[in-house]
Amino acid sequence: MSSKGNSGSNSGSSNSYTPYTITGSGTNSQGNSYDTRSQPAGDAYHYSNSNGSYYYSNGNNSTYYNNGQGSSTYTAPNGNVYKK
Repeated sequence: MSSKGNSGSNSGSSNSYTPYTITGSGTNSQGNSYDTRSQPAGDAYHYSNSNGSYYYSNGNNSTYYNNGQGSSTYTAPNGNVYKK
């Protein structure tokens, strides 16, 4: 697995997200995979669930959630929420 990649966010600028370094990873008690990351903008967190949903919390205080069924929510660093 590469330690560099895209955060999955659709913010339009990847400089805050890439390159990133995975600083830890594992499986939580619900059986979901997660990893912690160090990004240029700060520390970040990612998890993915067995149902196909996944979540990113980025170093610039933005978040991205995809429910695995075609809906997603992006919260920008300024608090604006965008749903798809």
